[in-house]
Amino acid sequence: MVPAMAHEDARAPSASAGGEDGSSVDFGFRRVAAKDKAGMVRAVFDSVADRYDLMNDLMSGGIHRLWKAAMIDWLQPRARMHLLDVGGGTGDIAFRFRNAGGGPVTVADINYEMLKVGRGRAEKEERGGALTWLCADAERLPVADNSVDAYTIAFCIRNVTHIDRALAEARRVLKPGGHFLCLEFSRVALPLMDRLYDSYSFRVLPAIGQVVTGNADAYRYLAESIRRFPQQDRFARMIAEAGFDLIRYRNLSGGIAALHSAWRI
Repeated sequence: MVPAMAHEDARAPSASAGGEDGSSVDFGFRRVAAKDKAGMVRAVFDSVADRYDLMNDLMSGGIHRLWKAAMIDWLQPRARMHLLDVGGGTGDIAFRFRNAGGGPVTVADINYEMLKVGRGRAEKEERGGALTWLCADAERLPVADNSVDAYTIAFCIRNVTHIDRALAEARRVLKPGGHFLCLEFSRVALPLMDRLYDSYSFRVLPAIGQVVTGNADAYRYLAESIRRFPQQDRFARMIAEAGFDLIRYRNLSGGIAALHSAWRI
């Protein structure tokens, strides 16, 4: 049996979503009240949860599978390694980690509907009790200090309200010697590819989203959120500012995605 999902009342607005100071943040190309962003992001992913993995295959031509494989290869799972996978509600990273010989996984996601998809997949595939499902905010994780060996976050951190707070939480929960890995869409580094990628992102992607999920706006937001995310070197500096060491990154597919690695020393 797969354990039932712990529920941190993530449907309700939380203090960790920010906003008591009246500040505003990016939501795609719009500015919104910081206190509202988490709920808006939650609504986007709730609306596409049951087709999310299918859309990943369609919009990347299956290349996201190679990117995730690169992430797992860099992580080098071991039987006693406890992984916290944040924003991984459908279980894709968790299942890959387990298949590669990794130990227990806690999957945390603010989106209850995404977690339902992941837990359903786990039950269908008869995966054991090494998976725990936790509905929680990346900026306020109900996870003990110094308690996990590795922290992964794939295609999620650009959607949090305050990236610096999510990075601080990642460092807090990692044991000394713990490994942080972030896979995220990034800044295209190859000449001319950036124009083609922009055209695909803003014209083709929302159209595919409309056909497959019935929600073009969700994928228009996702394209916009990628453009608002810090480029590779700036994000590496943010990781350093959070207190991590030995920071490196690799561009994938010409910088369409990037994989950042860091360690808690």
